[in-house]
Amino acid sequence: MDSKNKLKKTFVILNDKGLHTRPATELVKCANVYKAQIFLIYQGLNVNAKSLLGILMLAATRGAKIEIEAEGADAEAAIAAIIGLARNKFNIQY
Repeated sequence: MDSKNKLKKTFVILNDKGLHTRPATELVKCANVYKAQIFLIYQGLNVNAKSLLGILMLAATRGAKIEIEAEGADAEAAIAAIIGLARNKFNIQY
């Protein structure tokens, strides 16, 4: 794969309880819609956005800045969808 297809953006966790199981599940469902390889990078950890266990390993709290990196034909759409989901607090209401 060539690196010119690799896109990077950042989003912030707005959820009061951070990126716990329910928002992480929403993120995985969203990521799995796309063919692109999608990775989340936080505090030196690089995890697959399609892996619930990987996302939970990030232990990202409210206010955490997460870098998202995607590579593939629909990488731009995947990043836009995940950033939109994060802005909407992963559709989680407490």
